[in-house]
Amino acid sequence: MSDSQPPQPSHRTGLSDRPSSTEAIGGDRGPNRKLATPPPIPSWQQSMQSAIRSQAELRQRLNLPPAPDADAAESFPTLVPLELLSRIRPGDPNDPILRQVLASEQELQPAEGFVPDPVGDLQALNEGGLLRKYHGRALLITNGMCAVHCRYCFRREFPYTETSGVRDRYAAAIEQIAADPSIDEVLLSGGDPLTLSDNVLAQLIDRIESIDHVKRLRIHTRLPIVIPQRVTQELIQTLSKSRLACWFVIHCNCAQELDQPVLESLRRITAHGIPVLNQAVLLAGVNDRAEALSQLCLKLVNAKVQPYYLHQLDQVRGASHFLVPQSRGEAIMEQLRSILPGYAVPKFVKEVPGAPSKTPIA
Repeated sequence: MSDSQPPQPSHRTGLSDRPSSTEAIGGDRGPNRKLATPPPIPSWQQSMQSAIRSQAELRQRLNLPPAPDADAAESFPTLVPLELLSRIRPGDPNDPILRQVLASEQELQPAEGFVPDPVGDLQALNEGGLLRKYHGRALLITNGMCAVHCRYCFRREFPYTETSGVRDRYAAAIEQIAADPSIDEVLLSGGDPLTLSDNVLAQLIDRIESIDHVKRLRIHTRLPIVIPQRVTQELIQTLSKSRLACWFVIHCNCAQELDQPVLESLRRITAHGIPVLNQAVLLAGVNDRAEALSQLCLKLVNAKVQPYYLHQLDQVRGASHFLVPQSRGEAIMEQLRSILPGYAVPKFVKEVPGAPSKTPIA
């Protein structure tokens, strides 16, 4: 098994595997009883292994009724790590985290303007999984694996198998970057690049570092949010010693995602001088209120994370129920500007296929 792939899921997963409060302290509370040692935090690989992989199990764990019609949408498979599950309120179908991962029968209904490739990735795709959209930058699709499957994902139909699987899947991309001196920044994306092992990721970064005209490295990831222990000491050391200016771009949509372990993982990054930016997506029923977004932005800046972009939804097939009218997004942004310091207000943008940059929404 390659060290870039986590092991296959085990059957011992989820909230039901946690000890009861009595078990956690070793039985009764008599004077001669000692507190039991807390169970060790699982590695990020173990968390990938034990993630929930069906809508039926997700609903069962959260005390929600079965929904066979919604389960039919699992042509886009379910993946929810237990660390994220622990932040969802059981029994609440309107929980803002749950809405991001809970399948809906609406995914199966055709909607005008919602297409398989809403941002024009396939038009910009080069050999080796390299996307060339913007001047001076190149984005490398490192792999197709994520730690969570968000139901609004704009790459939910991306042909990952056609861009990976060869013996050295990065060789063609590295050659293209090396041959073009106009590229001074490389973005690692996916999937999620942090589903690669520390060793594989370090080797890839070494190869990028060897290209003199590349000055910056950007890692686009959701792992520090959904499985915070993925921010390992080895990862931080690799980035800290790099000659490249390394930036993290995380993806968090609501303040409820930022529990204490997540905040600690972000502080481990920023404490080593690595800037962290956040991208959020404006999502119906998740964060389409000024109050929800202001809570998110303030919690981010308090953790030294810059609110970077708020994206108008990319209209990928199956995600129409997440769409917030652009006019409502503009009104929310006006409210945010009136209550937040300027540095805490993200840029409201949309991606237009073929445009030379993200398109600001006034």
